[in-house]
Amino acid sequence: MVDSGNTYGERVSRLVGWGHWFAFFNIIAAMLIGTRYIAQSPWPETLLGQFYLAVSWAGHFGFLVFALYLLILFPLTFVIPSRAVFRFFSVCFATSGLTILLVDTQAYQIINLHLTPVVWELLFSDKSSAISTDLQHLFVVLPLIFLLELGLSEWVWRKQRKLSHKRIGRPLTAVFFVCFIASHLIYVWSDAYFYTPVTGQKSNFPLSYPMTAKSFMEKHGLLDRDEYLKRLEENQHNVDLVNYPLEKIEFGRRANELNILLVSVNNLRADALNPTQMPYTSAFAEQNLNFLNHYSSSNDMYGLFGLFYGLPSSYASSITAQGASPVMVNVLKSHHYQFGLFSGDNFDDNLYEETMFRGLPMVQQEFKPDVNPDVQTIENWGNWVVNQDSKHWFSYIELTSVEDFNDLNRSSEQTGSPKQRLSKDYQQSISLADNELGQLFEKLNQLNLTENTVVIITSNHGMEFNETKTNSWGSNSNYSQYQIKVPMVIHWPGKLAAQFKHRSSHLDLSVTILQDLMGVSSNPSDFSSGRNLFDETTRKWILAGDTRELALISGKETTVVDKFGNFKVYDENYHRLKHESPTLPVLLQGLTELQRFYVKDN
Repeated sequence: MVDSGNTYGERVSRLVGWGHWFAFFNIIAAMLIGTRYIAQSPWPETLLGQFYLAVSWAGHFGFLVFALYLLILFPLTFVIPSRAVFRFFSVCFATSGLTILLVDTQAYQIINLHLTPVVWELLFSDKSSAISTDLQHLFVVLPLIFLLELGLSEWVWRKQRKLSHKRIGRPLTAVFFVCFIASHLIYVWSDAYFYTPVTGQKSNFPLSYPMTAKSFMEKHGLLDRDEYLKRLEENQHNVDLVNYPLEKIEFGRRANELNILLVSVNNLRADALNPTQMPYTSAFAEQNLNFLNHYSSSNDMYGLFGLFYGLPSSYASSITAQGASPVMVNVLKSHHYQFGLFSGDNFDDNLYEETMFRGLPMVQQEFKPDVNPDVQTIENWGNWVVNQDSKHWFSYIELTSVEDFNDLNRSSEQTGSPKQRLSKDYQQSISLADNELGQLFEKLNQLNLTENTVVIITSNHGMEFNETKTNSWGSNSNYSQYQIKVPMVIHWPGKLAAQFKHRSSHLDLSVTILQDLMGVSSNPSDFSSGRNLFDETTRKWILAGDTRELALISGKETTVVDKFGNFKVYDENYHRLKHESPTLPVLLQGLTELQRFYVKDN
């Protein structure tokens, strides 16, 4: 008579041994698929960085696969002692795991993100897109993986005793264990000492959470807190390098060296430009080029960064650290333009001195207390122009009356809601700014500059007074039309007055100046994320955002994506569409644009 207890024990023992070897060969398979992450990521330049890549590759996939075996398959060994059923379940589980890993490698290559429920929904939501189709083609290999796993299962079952007699199981386990521990210890040290060739690999592999232990190291005397804080301060400006421009700027024709006057009426939203509120500026717009559907590249001061550089705000920290000037400014310098830079608050924002106008002469004015600073700024600008002796010049004027509306025009009437009082103050500031612009237009005529000067009137961003009903006030809180839609009016000698209704962006201005005025023949994609303002072909999206988020304005929808890949979709009134997913090709183009200018081999 057969002892059922021994039979059960023998089956479980053999299935446990089989499971260990089955897991080992799946570790090798996962590592092979994982080489796709290595191929897609920058290669570390240092020996320690390369060593960390090797040990983390082996240690991470070894731990990941074996942990899944211990958590899922090992307990089932005692629940399903039937070798046929257990092995079939294990084959199905391994096939699913490797297929998902393969899809994750593809997602990482396409959008540089690992699979999450949100990313999965995004990738497969649009069944008709080419990218979704390519991803779905990966599932064609699922039967092949299943057959290979089935063959591996049978081979390991037959060779199990022979493999056990080779006594290589423990040494192999030790190798993976040492790699896993070594990778985390190296990362602990690198994180504490800001060793970027290692810390830059933090997100290379899926489900990777390297260990940090700064508090533990400090407690045991392995890390000096003061030195760490000093290194932290020193490394705050260590950023990814930007290749800007991508190629050397080429010229196809002689430049038409007109003067350029760029005026930013800070915080002026697009709908403020109307005959009732801004009669002088509206009349100027009717007689010149008026872009009625124009968007800033950000909802904060970095809209001006996009205006000058033609790049999204996400590049600003790298550009600032490198000290790279706008291509537009460099080309103007090469054509011996004089620069006159004026501001109603003497360039109070660091963005000017540290980034856009670094090394350029920014005029510091002494304002009289009883006269509006913007009026004095326009007057000082006029005096500067007179002294240019027929030299070509580029001039920037920042008007701040609208920006400071709540300080300049506190309504004497305290009746009405806070929104009504704020709106009234804002309207008064708009009227004040219009009078200032009227003085500027009059001065342009007095100085006979209208025939040889390109005049651009725009703003850094708009203002909201809770029109979206989301408790949003001012700016830098959402990407509704109230916060990012701004005027763009251009007087261009030789061009007839016209209105343009196509979507345009701050990212387009530098391209337009360089192509149509300075004779640049380089592809705009080499130095900008925008295109020519006068290109009226339909564009799929307008790009806006900051260092935290990306906003893609496409048609009647706005998609906002954070740095973790989470997205929200809003309608034209900026109301959340909870059950809508963004169009994948549009989103991928936007995400690609945020990476395109970064140096790939750093």
